Amino acid sequence: MNASRTARDRARAELTREIKNEARRQLAVDGAQKLSLRSVARELGMVSSALYRYFASRDELLTALIIDAYDAVGERAEKAAEGGAPRERWRKACHAVRDWARAHPHEYALIYGSPIPGYAAPQDTVASAARVPMVLIRILRETNPSPAFEGPPLTEGLAGQLRALGEQVAPDGERIAPDLPPETLNRGIVVWTQLFGMLSFELFGQFVGSVDPTDEFFDHTIDQLADFLGLPPAH
Repeated sequence: MNASRTARDRARAELTREIKNEARRQLAVDGAQKLSLRSVARELGMVSSALYRYFASRDELLTALIIDAYDAVGERAEKAAEGGAPRERWRKACHAVRDWARAHPHEYALIYGSPIPGYAAPQDTVASAARVPMVLIRILRETNPSPAFEGPPLTEGLAGQLRALGEQVAPDGERIAPDLPPETLNRGIVVWTQLFGMLSFELFGQFVGSVDPTDEFFDHTIDQLADFLGLPPAH
C-alpha cells in the first residue's frame, strides 16, 4: 500500500505541476482575469470536474500561482544576499529580483501588477510575499545604518504605524525589527517601493524614450538607494 500511495502521490504532484504550468501559459496569453479552470482543463484534455479534485476554484489556483511566484523571487533574493558586505548584499538582491522579473514578466505582473477583479489574496500568501522585503529588513537589522541626512520628521501617526510594524512577527517566528528606529523602517519602505516601482516601469514600457535600456539607470539608482538607507560604502 505504501508503494501504491507513493505512486499516486507522484502522479498527483506531476499533474498539479502540469495544471499550474498550463495556467501560467494562459496568464501570459490572456491575463489573470480570463483564467478559468474550464479552459485549463480543456487544454490538458481533461474534463473540468476532474480538475476540481486538484483546485476547488479559479481563486484557489490563482493563490497557488501567486505563492509559487512569491517563493520563486524570494528564493532568488535570499540566495543572492548570502554573505558579503551589506551594500553588496543589497545590490545582489536587487539584481536577482530584477533578473527574475525580466525572465518571468507575467508572473511578476500577477503579484506586483494591477489587482485581479473579484480576487482577494488569502492569508496563505503572506509568508511568501514577505520573503523579498525581509531580505532588506535583515540587512537593516544587522547594520542599523546611519544615513547621511535625517530627512523630515515623522508624524506621530506614521511613527506609530512603523513601531507596530517592527513588533509584528515575521514568517521565521521572530519580530520583524523591534530594535530598529521608525525612521530606518520608513526608509526601508521607501526603498522597497522605489525598487518595485523601477521594475514595473521597466517591464511595462514606461522607460521607453528616456532611460531605455535601463541597466545603467538601475545600477545608479540602487546605489543611491543604498546611500539613502545609510549602508556603508563598498571597499
